[in-house]
Amino acid sequence: MTMDQKIRVLIVDDSAVVRQTMEEILSSDPSIEVVGAASDPFVAANKVKEIIPDVITLDVEMPRMDGITFLQKLMKQHPIPVVMCSSLTEKGSETTFKALEYGAVEIIQKPRMGAKQFLEESSIRIIDAVKAASAARLRRPSLQPLHVAPKLTADAVIAKGSSRAMAETTEKVIVVGASTGGTEALSVFLQALPPDSPGIVIVQHMPENFTRAFANRLNGICRISVKEAEDNDTVIRGRALIAPGNHHALLKRSGARYFVEIKDGPLVSRHRPSVDVLFRSAARYAGKNAVGVIMTGMGDDGARGMLEMKQEGAYTIAQDEASCIVFGMPKEAIKLGAVDKIVPLDGIARIVITKG
Repeated sequence: MTMDQKIRVLIVDDSAVVRQTMEEILSSDPSIEVVGAASDPFVAANKVKEIIPDVITLDVEMPRMDGITFLQKLMKQHPIPVVMCSSLTEKGSETTFKALEYGAVEIIQKPRMGAKQFLEESSIRIIDAVKAASAARLRRPSLQPLHVAPKLTADAVIAKGSSRAMAETTEKVIVVGASTGGTEALSVFLQALPPDSPGIVIVQHMPENFTRAFANRLNGICRISVKEAEDNDTVIRGRALIAPGNHHALLKRSGARYFVEIKDGPLVSRHRPSVDVLFRSAARYAGKNAVGVIMTGMGDDGARGMLEMKQEGAYTIAQDEASCIVFGMPKEAIKLGAVDKIVPLDGIARIVITKG
């Protein structure tokens, strides 16, 4: 797809209000064209044959046929990038992870009426998710994001300052950032780690509640323990903490103890949680005791933070293009000169253990 071609989107949702809201949000971006809307999968199936969209936004729960069943049929018969829309519930998050296993490339929270800030942030996330989906699976070039709101840096959450890391310590800490395609990438990475691996803090772009379900799923298949991070959780060996959706996660230090601070704040690099915020805090409080990993995802969140980490002596790793669903975030970090080593997904765990 060239830069002057629009991303053609089909919206599938049983709620007329949601369909209208989604269409208004997506149509506000000049690089996106809503080419159809369907109230259920049966209507959608006919429209797919007629218009062949580039991306489908798909509701999880619908009458006559649920979104998961439709997704399975779609991927077998006519693979198209799908963004799953789910309500903000624990049950909905568990179902949506099945959708990711069956081939969906992104998760978004359904837009709901409310405060102006919420609607603005929802618009940013929905537009970016559709663009990421169009760049995934079909391997299209990433499109430039629409600047519908100021793109804040990590300054909005944590001030840049000199490193406060301990000069010498035997403990290392690993910080990881990922977005589109990150659920699978993190699963591969974390399952390859031994039980005594260094403590890990992760930012995966994902709505709230989904991060808890994601952490629980990983905890059941990994040799290390995995949990959704809570404020003041200690970063310990053999455990990964995943930043809760809709909250920033910062690495902090008290004496020889590393811990996480969970806090609110504006979108940073168009995200909350933001990889840039986590990486800046790692640069400041862990310095050369940190190992940074940036994985698959669209955009540039994490690139500047990783450069700050490298400047403070941390070892930095980027997932390589061949193994990325979207080679956006790693590419931007590489372009800034923030990366020490570019590694295929299946080799990241080994390098991390070596450096950790």
